[in-house]
Amino acid sequence: MKAEDLLRRYLEQRREMGETELVLDGLSVDEVMKLVGIKRGGRAAPVERARPLIAESDIRGSVGEPASSGWRDALPAVPAVPEAPSAATPRPPRSAPFAEQVAAEVATPSAPKAPAAPGLVVGSADGERIPGEIGAATDLVQLAELIRRCTRCDLYKTATNAVPGEGNPHAGFMCVGEAPGAQEDATGRPFYGQAGLLLTKILQAVNLSREEVFILNVLKHRPPGNRNPLPEEVSACRPYLVRQVALVAPKVILALGTFAAQSLLETKLSIGKLRGSVHRYHGIPVIVTYHPAALLRNPAWKRPTWEDVQLARRILDGASA
Repeated sequence: MKAEDLLRRYLEQRREMGETELVLDGLSVDEVMKLVGIKRGGRAAPVERARPLIAESDIRGSVGEPASSGWRDALPAVPAVPEAPSAATPRPPRSAPFAEQVAAEVATPSAPKAPAAPGLVVGSADGERIPGEIGAATDLVQLAELIRRCTRCDLYKTATNAVPGEGNPHAGFMCVGEAPGAQEDATGRPFYGQAGLLLTKILQAVNLSREEVFILNVLKHRPPGNRNPLPEEVSACRPYLVRQVALVAPKVILALGTFAAQSLLETKLSIGKLRGSVHRYHGIPVIVTYHPAALLRNPAWKRPTWEDVQLARRILDGASA
Protein backbone atom coordinates (compact mmCIF):
# COMPACT_ATOMS: atom_id res chain seq x y z
CA MET A 1 0.00 0.00 0.00
CA LYS A 2 1.28 3.48 -0.89
CA ALA A 3 2.40 5.86 1.83
CA GLU A 4 -0.32 8.33 0.80
CA ASP A 5 -2.99 5.66 1.33
CA LEU A 6 -1.54 4.69 4.71
CA LEU A 7 -1.52 8.30 5.87
CA ARG A 8 -5.08 8.80 4.66
CA ARG A 9 -6.21 5.73 6.61
CA TYR A 10 -4.45 7.08 9.69
CA LEU A 11 -6.16 10.46 9.42
CA GLU A 12 -9.55 8.84 8.82
CA GLN A 13 -9.15 6.75 11.97
CA ARG A 14 -8.25 9.84 14.01
CA ARG A 15 -11.32 11.63 12.64
CA GLU A 16 -13.54 8.66 13.48
CA MET A 17 -12.29 8.93 17.06
CA GLY A 18 -13.55 12.52 17.13
CA GLU A 19 -10.11 14.13 16.98
CA THR A 20 -9.62 17.27 14.95
CA GLU A 21 -6.10 18.11 16.11
CA LEU A 22 -2.98 16.39 14.81
CA VAL A 23 0.59 16.67 16.03
CA LEU A 24 3.31 14.88 14.07
CA ASP A 25 6.17 15.13 16.56
CA GLY A 26 7.32 18.53 15.31
CA LEU A 27 7.54 17.52 11.64
CA SER A 28 7.47 20.35 9.12
CA VAL A 29 5.20 20.41 6.08
CA ASP A 30 8.16 19.61 3.82
CA GLU A 31 9.07 16.63 5.97
CA VAL A 32 5.52 15.29 5.86
CA MET A 33 5.60 15.70 2.07
CA LYS A 34 8.79 13.67 2.00
CA LEU A 35 7.20 11.16 4.35
CA VAL A 36 4.31 10.42 1.98
CA GLY A 37 6.35 10.89 -1.22
CA ILE A 38 4.21 13.76 -2.53
CA LYS A 39 5.54 15.22 -5.75
CA ARG A 40 6.95 18.71 -5.64
CA GLY A 41 8.05 20.53 -8.75
CA GLY A 42 7.35 17.46 -10.84
CA ARG A 43 9.54 15.14 -8.77
CA ALA A 44 8.71 12.74 -5.99
CA ALA A 45 10.23 13.80 -2.70
CA PRO A 46 12.48 10.99 -1.42
CA VAL A 47 11.59 9.16 1.74
CA GLU A 48 14.58 9.46 4.01
CA ARG A 49 13.94 6.58 6.37
CA ALA A 50 12.16 3.26 6.46
CA ARG A 51 11.76 2.67 10.18
CA PRO A 52 8.35 2.60 11.87
CA LEU A 53 7.02 5.97 12.95
CA ILE A 54 5.69 4.58 16.23
CA ALA A 55 7.83 2.46 18.53
CA GLU A 56 5.16 2.01 21.16
CA SER A 57 2.42 -0.60 21.06
CA ASP A 58 -0.48 1.88 21.12
CA ILE A 59 -1.93 4.67 23.23
CA ARG A 60 -3.46 2.36 25.80
CA GLY A 61 -1.00 0.43 27.86
CA SER A 62 2.67 -0.48 27.86
CA VAL A 63 5.05 0.04 24.99
CA GLY A 64 6.72 -3.33 25.17
CA GLU A 65 5.37 -4.92 21.99
CA PRO A 66 5.28 -3.75 18.36
CA ALA A 67 2.23 -1.89 17.12
CA SER A 68 -0.42 -4.23 15.81
CA SER A 69 -1.93 -1.89 13.20
CA GLY A 70 -0.48 -2.27 9.72
CA TRP A 71 -0.54 1.43 8.92
CA ARG A 72 1.55 2.13 12.01
CA ASP A 73 4.16 -0.46 11.09
CA ALA A 74 4.38 0.62 7.46
CA LEU A 75 4.55 4.41 7.77
CA PRO A 76 8.17 5.56 7.37
CA ALA A 77 9.54 8.44 9.42
CA VAL A 78 11.93 11.34 9.00
CA PRO A 79 14.02 12.94 11.74
CA ALA A 80 12.07 15.36 13.89
CA VAL A 81 12.85 19.05 13.73
CA PRO A 82 14.87 20.06 16.82
CA GLU A 83 12.92 22.31 19.14
CA ALA A 84 14.34 25.76 19.71
CA PRO A 85 15.45 26.02 23.36
CA SER A 86 13.92 28.77 25.44
CA ALA A 87 16.10 31.01 27.55
CA ALA A 88 13.58 30.85 30.37
CA THR A 89 13.03 27.09 30.15
CA PRO A 90 16.21 25.06 29.50
CA ARG A 91 15.35 21.84 27.70
CA PRO A 92 17.29 18.60 27.96
CA PRO A 93 18.67 17.15 24.70
CA ARG A 94 16.14 15.36 22.49
CA SER A 95 18.18 12.21 22.89
CA ALA A 96 17.51 12.13 26.62
CA PRO A 97 14.93 9.57 27.84
CA PHE A 98 11.47 11.05 27.53
CA ALA A 99 10.62 10.51 31.19
CA GLU A 100 13.62 12.61 32.18
CA GLN A 101 12.61 15.30 29.70
CA VAL A 102 9.15 15.54 31.26
CA ALA A 103 10.59 15.53 34.78
CA ALA A 104 12.87 18.44 33.86
CA GLU A 105 10.19 20.46 32.08
CA VAL A 106 7.47 20.11 34.68
CA ALA A 107 9.83 21.38 37.34
CA THR A 108 9.51 24.83 35.74
CA PRO A 109 7.00 27.02 37.63
CA SER A 110 3.92 27.99 35.65
CA ALA A 111 2.02 31.25 35.77
CA PRO A 112 -1.22 31.29 37.81
CA LYS A 113 -4.11 29.78 35.86
CA ALA A 114 -7.60 31.15 35.45
CA PRO A 115 -10.43 29.03 36.90
CA ALA A 116 -11.38 26.17 34.61
CA ALA A 117 -14.75 26.23 32.91
CA PRO A 118 -17.44 23.75 33.96
CA GLY A 119 -17.78 20.79 31.65
CA LEU A 120 -19.97 17.74 31.13
CA VAL A 121 -21.96 16.16 33.94
CA VAL A 122 -22.56 12.40 34.09
CA GLY A 123 -24.74 10.86 36.79
CA SER A 124 -25.62 12.45 40.10
CA ALA A 125 -23.72 13.09 43.29
CA ASP A 126 -25.83 10.37 44.91
CA GLY A 127 -24.01 7.79 42.80
CA GLU A 128 -25.48 4.86 40.91
CA ARG A 129 -26.86 1.66 42.33
CA ILE A 130 -25.24 -1.41 40.77
CA PRO A 131 -27.26 -4.61 41.18
CA GLY A 132 -25.98 -8.07 41.97
CA GLU A 133 -22.70 -9.15 43.53
CA ILE A 134 -20.77 -6.26 41.97
CA GLY A 135 -22.92 -3.72 43.77
CA ALA A 136 -22.79 -5.81 46.94
CA ALA A 137 -18.97 -5.74 47.06
CA THR A 138 -17.96 -3.89 50.21
CA ASP A 139 -14.28 -3.31 49.44
CA LEU A 140 -11.80 -3.28 46.57
CA VAL A 141 -10.30 -6.65 47.48
CA GLN A 142 -13.66 -8.35 47.11
CA LEU A 143 -14.35 -6.46 43.91
CA ALA A 144 -10.93 -7.41 42.48
CA GLU A 145 -11.71 -11.07 43.03
CA LEU A 146 -14.96 -10.68 41.12
CA ILE A 147 -13.04 -9.03 38.28
CA ARG A 148 -10.52 -11.89 38.13
CA ARG A 149 -13.42 -14.36 37.77
CA CYS A 150 -15.37 -12.19 35.35
CA THR A 151 -16.94 -13.72 32.24
CA ARG A 152 -19.32 -10.87 31.40
CA CYS A 153 -17.71 -10.54 27.95
CA ASP A 154 -15.36 -12.69 25.87
CA LEU A 155 -12.16 -10.80 26.65
CA TYR A 156 -11.32 -13.17 29.50
CA LYS A 157 -10.90 -15.97 26.93
CA THR A 158 -7.86 -14.36 25.32
CA ALA A 159 -6.37 -12.50 28.29
CA THR A 160 -3.65 -13.88 30.54
CA ASN A 161 -4.63 -11.89 33.63
CA ALA A 162 -7.38 -9.54 34.66
CA VAL A 163 -6.15 -6.09 35.69
CA PRO A 164 -8.46 -4.82 38.46
CA GLY A 165 -6.39 -1.77 39.39
CA GLU A 166 -4.16 -0.93 42.32
CA GLY A 167 -3.22 1.76 44.79
CA ASN A 168 -4.55 3.48 47.88
CA PRO A 169 -8.12 2.24 48.52
CA HIS A 170 -8.96 5.65 49.99
CA ALA A 171 -7.05 7.75 47.45
CA GLY A 172 -8.08 11.32 46.83
CA PHE A 173 -6.55 11.13 43.34
CA MET A 174 -7.66 8.50 40.79
CA CYS A 175 -6.14 7.81 37.35
CA VAL A 176 -8.34 6.08 34.75
CA GLY A 177 -6.84 4.64 31.56
CA GLU A 178 -8.32 2.72 28.65
CA ALA A 179 -7.40 -0.97 28.73
CA PRO A 180 -4.49 -3.20 29.71
CA GLY A 181 -1.61 -3.56 27.25
CA ALA A 182 0.73 -6.52 26.81
CA GLN A 183 2.78 -5.99 29.97
CA GLU A 184 -0.29 -5.24 32.06
CA ASP A 185 -1.89 -8.42 30.78
CA ALA A 186 1.25 -10.39 31.70
CA THR A 187 1.55 -8.94 35.20
CA GLY A 188 -2.04 -8.12 36.18
CA ARG A 189 -0.94 -4.58 37.08
CA PRO A 190 -2.10 -1.33 35.41
CA PHE A 191 0.34 1.05 33.70
CA TYR A 192 3.26 -1.31 34.14
CA GLY A 193 5.36 -0.54 31.05
CA GLN A 194 7.12 2.60 29.84
CA ALA A 195 3.85 4.53 29.86
CA GLY A 196 3.46 3.55 33.50
CA LEU A 197 6.94 4.79 34.29
CA LEU A 198 6.09 8.10 32.67
CA LEU A 199 2.83 8.32 34.63
CA THR A 200 4.78 7.76 37.84
CA LYS A 201 7.15 10.61 36.89
CA ILE A 202 4.26 12.96 36.14
CA LEU A 203 2.56 12.14 39.44
CA GLN A 204 5.82 12.72 41.30
CA ALA A 205 6.03 16.18 39.70
CA VAL A 206 2.87 17.16 41.61
CA ASN A 207 4.11 15.48 44.79
CA LEU A 208 2.05 12.31 44.47
CA SER A 209 3.50 8.84 44.66
CA ARG A 210 2.05 5.89 42.81
CA GLU A 211 1.14 4.36 46.18
CA GLU A 212 -0.92 7.43 47.14
CA VAL A 213 -3.24 7.31 44.13
CA PHE A 214 -5.53 4.63 42.72
CA ILE A 215 -4.87 3.54 39.10
CA LEU A 216 -7.29 1.54 36.99
CA ASN A 217 -8.58 1.07 33.44
CA VAL A 218 -12.04 1.23 31.92
CA LEU A 219 -11.58 -2.36 30.66
CA LYS A 220 -10.28 -5.04 33.01
CA HIS A 221 -8.99 -7.48 30.36
CA ARG A 222 -6.72 -6.77 27.40
CA PRO A 223 -8.40 -6.65 23.98
CA PRO A 224 -6.65 -9.07 21.57
CA GLY A 225 -3.82 -7.35 19.74
CA ASN A 226 -4.55 -4.11 21.62
CA ARG A 227 -7.46 -3.41 19.31
CA ASN A 228 -10.02 -0.75 20.21
CA PRO A 229 -12.57 -1.89 22.81
CA LEU A 230 -15.99 -2.84 21.54
CA PRO A 231 -19.11 -1.10 22.92
CA GLU A 232 -20.38 -4.32 24.47
CA GLU A 233 -17.05 -4.79 26.27
CA VAL A 234 -17.21 -1.29 27.70
CA SER A 235 -20.78 -1.93 28.79
CA ALA A 236 -19.82 -5.22 30.46
CA CYS A 237 -16.99 -3.58 32.44
CA ARG A 238 -18.91 -0.45 33.34
CA PRO A 239 -20.43 -1.76 36.62
CA TYR A 240 -16.94 -2.53 37.93
CA LEU A 241 -15.76 0.99 37.14
CA VAL A 242 -18.79 2.60 38.75
CA ARG A 243 -18.37 0.50 41.89
CA GLN A 244 -14.62 1.14 42.10
CA VAL A 245 -15.18 4.88 41.93
CA ALA A 246 -17.86 4.63 44.62
CA LEU A 247 -15.65 2.57 46.95
CA VAL A 248 -12.54 4.74 46.55
CA ALA A 249 -14.54 8.01 46.53
CA PRO A 250 -11.69 10.12 45.12
CA LYS A 251 -11.64 13.90 45.25
CA VAL A 252 -10.62 14.12 41.58
CA ILE A 253 -10.32 11.76 38.60
CA LEU A 254 -7.66 12.17 35.92
CA ALA A 255 -8.91 10.59 32.66
CA LEU A 256 -5.93 9.50 30.59
CA GLY A 257 -6.54 9.48 26.86
CA THR A 258 -9.44 9.86 24.46
CA PHE A 259 -11.09 6.52 25.10
CA ALA A 260 -11.05 6.79 28.89
CA ALA A 261 -12.39 10.33 28.75
CA GLN A 262 -15.15 9.49 26.28
CA SER A 263 -16.14 6.38 28.23
CA LEU A 264 -16.31 8.17 31.58
CA LEU A 265 -18.11 11.22 30.22
CA GLU A 266 -20.35 9.35 27.75
CA THR A 267 -19.41 11.62 24.86
CA LYS A 268 -17.84 11.55 21.41
CA LEU A 269 -16.11 14.90 21.85
CA SER A 270 -12.40 14.93 21.06
CA ILE A 271 -9.80 15.20 23.77
CA GLY A 272 -8.96 18.69 22.51
CA LYS A 273 -12.50 19.82 23.33
CA LEU A 274 -12.61 18.02 26.68
CA ARG A 275 -9.33 19.33 28.07
CA GLY A 276 -9.27 22.44 30.24
CA SER A 277 -12.72 21.98 31.78
CA VAL A 278 -13.83 20.46 35.05
CA HIS A 279 -16.32 17.72 34.24
CA ARG A 280 -18.34 15.73 36.79
CA TYR A 281 -18.71 11.96 37.09
CA HIS A 282 -21.28 11.16 39.76
CA GLY A 283 -20.34 14.39 41.48
CA ILE A 284 -16.57 13.82 41.28
CA PRO A 285 -14.48 16.33 39.28
CA VAL A 286 -12.90 14.84 36.16
CA ILE A 287 -9.89 16.33 34.37
CA VAL A 288 -9.06 15.04 30.90
CA THR A 289 -5.52 14.79 29.55
CA TYR A 290 -3.42 12.84 27.09
CA HIS A 291 -2.43 9.24 27.74
CA PRO A 292 1.24 8.90 28.83
CA ALA A 293 1.94 6.55 25.90
CA ALA A 294 0.61 9.22 23.53
CA LEU A 295 3.18 11.61 25.00
CA LEU A 296 5.89 9.15 24.02
CA ARG A 297 4.76 9.62 20.43
CA ASN A 298 3.98 13.35 20.62
CA PRO A 299 6.38 15.29 22.86
CA ALA A 300 4.54 18.51 21.98
CA TRP A 301 1.75 17.37 24.31
CA LYS A 302 4.00 17.38 27.38
CA ARG A 303 3.21 20.95 28.42
CA PRO A 304 -0.60 20.65 27.99
CA THR A 305 -0.49 17.46 30.03
CA TRP A 306 1.45 19.19 32.76
CA GLU A 307 -1.15 21.95 32.86
CA ASP A 308 -3.95 19.37 33.14
CA VAL A 309 -2.23 17.53 35.98
CA GLN A 310 -1.62 20.81 37.79
CA LEU A 311 -5.33 21.59 37.52
CA ALA A 312 -6.20 18.16 38.96
CA ARG A 313 -3.74 18.75 41.80
CA ARG A 314 -5.31 22.13 42.58
CA ILE A 315 -8.74 20.50 42.78
CA LEU A 316 -7.36 17.85 45.13
CA ASP A 317 -5.76 20.49 47.34
CA GLY A 318 -8.95 22.55 47.39
CA ALA A 319 -11.05 19.55 48.37
CA SER A 320 -8.59 18.59 51.11
CA ALA A 321 -8.58 22.13 52.48
